[in-house]
Amino acid sequence: MNPHQHTNYLYSLSGLALAIMVSLFAGISSEWFGETILGFEKSPFSEIMMAIIIGMIVANTINFPSYVNSGLRFCTSTVLRLGIMLLGIRLSLFSAGKFTLIAIPFVLAAIIVGLSIVRFLGKKMNLSLQLTGLIAIGTSICGATAIVAAAPIIKAKETEVGYAIACITIFGIVAMFSYPILGNFIFPNRPDLAGLFLGVSIHETAQVAGAGMMYQTQFNAPIALDYATVTKLVRNLCMIAVIPIIGMLYSEKNQNEINTKQPWIQLIPWFIVGFAAMSTLRSIGDIGDKAFMILPQEQWTQLVITIKLIAEKFLLIAMSAIGLTTLFSGMRKIGFKPFILGLIAAILVGMTGLVTIYFFADAVMLFLQ
Repeated sequence: MNPHQHTNYLYSLSGLALAIMVSLFAGISSEWFGETILGFEKSPFSEIMMAIIIGMIVANTINFPSYVNSGLRFCTSTVLRLGIMLLGIRLSLFSAGKFTLIAIPFVLAAIIVGLSIVRFLGKKMNLSLQLTGLIAIGTSICGATAIVAAAPIIKAKETEVGYAIACITIFGIVAMFSYPILGNFIFPNRPDLAGLFLGVSIHETAQVAGAGMMYQTQFNAPIALDYATVTKLVRNLCMIAVIPIIGMLYSEKNQNEINTKQPWIQLIPWFIVGFAAMSTLRSIGDIGDKAFMILPQEQWTQLVITIKLIAEKFLLIAMSAIGLTTLFSGMRKIGFKPFILGLIAAILVGMTGLVTIYFFADAVMLFLQ
C-alpha cells in the first residue's frame, strides 16, 4: 500500500468512526428520551429515527473536513446495503398466525392508495420522482426502513432521504399519540379493529408499538397491541415485493429509458434479493423442532437474534451517516412542498385504513373463520 492509498484509507476510517459514534449516541438517547424523559415502558422513538436527527444536528453545527466524506459514503452505500439484506432475517412468513390473512387486504389497500395517489400528487407539485417515491413508500410500508431500502434503487440524494425521514418522523409521532384515541372512538369496544387500524396507518414499527402500548394502558386492552404488531409485520413483509416496483415507478432512469431491453429481473438489486433470501431462510428455519433438521430451536433463535442485531447496527450506522451528510441548506432548496406531500400521504394512508376497516373488517373476519 503506497502512502497515498494509506492516507485515503485513514480518511475513510475517520468518516466511518464518526458515523459509529453518532449511532452509539442515538441508541442511548432513544432509550433515555422515550423512557426516562417521557415515561414510556418502551421508547416509541426508534434508534434509526434518533440517528438521522442527531446526525443532522451535528452536521449543521460542526464544519467537518471534507476527507470524512469518503467514509460516510461507504456507510450510506455498502454498510446500508448489507444492513438491508440482513434485515430480512427478522421477517418470518409463518410467525403471525391467522390474523395475517385478515390484515392483508387492508394493508394492500393502504399501500396501493399511498403509492399511486402520492405519485400523482408529487408530479403535480413538480417534486422529483425520487423524493416523491421515498415519501410514498415511507408512509405506505414501514417508515425509515423502507426509505433507506428504496433510496439506493431510485438513486435518491442524501438530502432527499433526510427530508423524507424527517416527514415520516414528524407525522408518525403525531399519529402515534392521536390514533389510539381516534381508534377507540371509531371502534368502541373493538380493540382488535383498533389494533388493525394502528398497524395499517402508522409508519414506523416503533411508533406502532408505542401506539399499541398507549391503547393497552389507556383502554385496558392488550389485544390491540398484538393485532397492531402483526399488521405491521404484514406491511413490513410487503417491502420485499414493493421495493422493486418502486424502482420501476420512481426511477428517472426507467422513465427516460423506456426502450431499454434490460430484463426486469436485473432491476432488482442484489441486496433486495438477499433480503428476500434471508426472509425465506428465517421462515424455513422456524419450521419443526430443529432448524433445517440440524440446529435446535433455541440455538436457531439465538442465531436469528444475533443476525438481527448486526443488521440493525449496520442500518443505524448508515442512518447516522445520512444524517451527517444532510445539510439544512440543501433541505431549504427542496422547499416546503414535500412536507405538504408528506402530510397528505399520512392522511391518505390513515383514512384508507380507517374507512376500509370500518366497512369491511367484520366481513373479512367472518369469511376467514
